[in-house]
Amino acid sequence: MAKTFNQMAAEALAAVPTVSPAEAQKRLQQDRNILVIDVRDAADIAMTGTVPGAMNISLGSLTYKADNEVPDDWREPALKDRSRPVITTCILGPMGALGGKLLHDMGFTNVSILEGGVQAWKDAGFPTSQIGDPQ
Repeated sequence: MAKTFNQMAAEALAAVPTVSPAEAQKRLQQDRNILVIDVRDAADIAMTGTVPGAMNISLGSLTYKADNEVPDDWREPALKDRSRPVITTCILGPMGALGGKLLHDMGFTNVSILEGGVQAWKDAGFPTSQIGDPQ
């Protein structure tokens, strides 16, 4: 049976834990090893900003960037350790949820989804930055 985007996002949110913006901020302050991945296209991030220090890996390229069996030059080295804490996000949450579920399905053991995405982060009063800005 065919699934809709909303159905896939709901399944992802049921399979992978979410983290509130306040909890994510707290974790980021306590653990510099946490990797935040914004799965949107770079042009979308340029319009809204993202969580400071986030890495941009679009949802489409995450499928191979996180795969340790593809050629080395296709991979993202920051994703080599499948136990590294990762928080996925997008602007409102659903695409971040799909990214989190993808990583979970690929064997990542410490993945969370930013509840409400970057918009909730901003609404909580936390700053945003552009990809590549100094932290």
